[in-house]
Amino acid sequence: MGSAKTFPQELELFAIEAMRRYGLREDDARLSAHILVLTDTWGVHTHGTRQLRPLLKNFPIGRLSAEANAEVVREGGAWALMDGHHSVPFVTAHRAMELAIQKAKTVGLGYVGVIHTSHFGAAGYYATMAAEQGMIGLAMCNADPNMVVPGGRGKVLGTNPIAYAVPNGKNKPVFLDIATSAAAANKIIRAKLLGQSIPEGWLVDAEGKPTTDPSGFPESGALMPMAAHKGYGFALLVEVLSGVISGAALTREQPSWIPNMPNNPPGPANQGQAFIAIDAGMMLSPEEFAGRMEWLSDYIHATPTAAGTDRIYLPGEIEWDKREKALQEGMILPPDVVDSLTGLAQDVGIDKLPFVAIDG
Repeated sequence: MGSAKTFPQELELFAIEAMRRYGLREDDARLSAHILVLTDTWGVHTHGTRQLRPLLKNFPIGRLSAEANAEVVREGGAWALMDGHHSVPFVTAHRAMELAIQKAKTVGLGYVGVIHTSHFGAAGYYATMAAEQGMIGLAMCNADPNMVVPGGRGKVLGTNPIAYAVPNGKNKPVFLDIATSAAAANKIIRAKLLGQSIPEGWLVDAEGKPTTDPSGFPESGALMPMAAHKGYGFALLVEVLSGVISGAALTREQPSWIPNMPNNPPGPANQGQAFIAIDAGMMLSPEEFAGRMEWLSDYIHATPTAAGTDRIYLPGEIEWDKREKALQEGMILPPDVVDSLTGLAQDVGIDKLPFVAIDG
């Protein structure tokens, strides 16, 4: 199927109903749908509702539980460790960042690590939760190995995404959400499904040689780290802050959150996740911090533009612009998202799709 147009409200209702038919509680379904659809409105379709169908397949086989709840198992003044108990991962991640924010409001800084959980969608969502409450937010997780390291061959580390968000006075938060690989694994898989080649520098083959052909991934080959050793270094940092320190599964011990992936270790995913909130008005007043961020934003926006460039964007501005347009005019879903949602509707017996085809 080709592309299709949908409105966020309709897509949320569809996602909620699909999750309810998989046995998820109403509140959990609503929060999860909100997170996924908001991600779609940012234009980040690799981490939006496209991921709902494979994630839901974990519930009937016991890798996730619709009845379970996350709980705090250890904590101190500025930190906590939360056990997700393989409950709905979006809900667990949301609770973890809320707790980090609560601790930051009390002592200026909060760190919450999470174990026994699974894929939480876009890390940027949780980072912006903090920014919207006057906090600098960071969110990250380790993942099953998909990425080679410089000089190596085969899968060694996960794509290990990391996101930050910063309150920006009267403006929308500045935020960045990136995989530490040159590209997210979902982008490679999307290109494979669409029969497309990928840019140079994204993937190596089974022998460790760079390739633009995604057809063998993820069965063989591996993602390349972004910026060579720099991305490798950041991926290792995320592994430490989310996995090593929390006690979650590490590297080759980490199963994929997607069921039936090749060479997948048995059992549920045990991702390590980390959520950090820093009170932006801790050292300066909130008003002074806001003023300094606005000055910095104005300074960057005033940068002389290169030929062919209309404006300078801060990290996150493109996504906020896309969201505003999506809320007003609807959004165009790529073909792979349409296919995934169509398959989900068939899985759970929903007759009405949340989109209208716009091409053949």
